[in-house]
Amino acid sequence: MQIEGHTDSVGDGAHNLDLSKLRADAVKAVLATQFKVDASRLTTAGLGATKPTDSNDTPQGRAQNRRVEFVKQ
Repeated sequence: MQIEGHTDSVGDGAHNLDLSKLRADAVKAVLATQFKVDASRLTTAGLGATKPTDSNDTPQGRAQNRRVEFVKQ
């Protein structure tokens, strides 16, 4: 399973990529430590603001774009 972190488009693109990677890594850590999911079965990716699900023109849209998604591999 791949865990993908996403951000809104506010701020520097490089910073958003780092932030999205940290977001995905944090979810992986919780799954491994608190829920005992085998960490070797999980990968992470930070995609920054490259795949928005909503407009970044409104606070609600930006909130929707700050997310983590699970993708079956």
